[in-house]
Amino acid sequence: MKYYDIGQRIRHYRKACGLSQEALADKADISVTHMSHIETGNTKLSLPVFVKIAEALDVQTDALLYDSPRFSKNVAAERVQKVLDSCTTEQLYVLIETLEALKVSMDKHVR
Repeated sequence: MKYYDIGQRIRHYRKACGLSQEALADKADISVTHMSHIETGNTKLSLPVFVKIAEALDVQTDALLYDSPRFSKNVAAERVQKVLDSCTTEQLYVLIETLEALKVSMDKHVR
């Protein structure tokens, strides 16, 4: 396991969330120095800290562990549910119709 790579993924998601190291460290209940060392791979992080960081960034732990997160139906269902929860009734109608048409097309062309 390459801690530098994990640290760089944490850094990527932190920046994508618009958080400073200080803000993420505060959310994960660790020192800024420890956060800096995690991002640079200069220290190993404990499982509890790793989970707190993932929760603070609102990402699956797999996204921090792997370049290409493992994908499962459960992960897909969670992501879809987040999108659906943020939609208006009209948007839901459009999404359902689009998904149904896409599925028909995939059934015809993707084997």
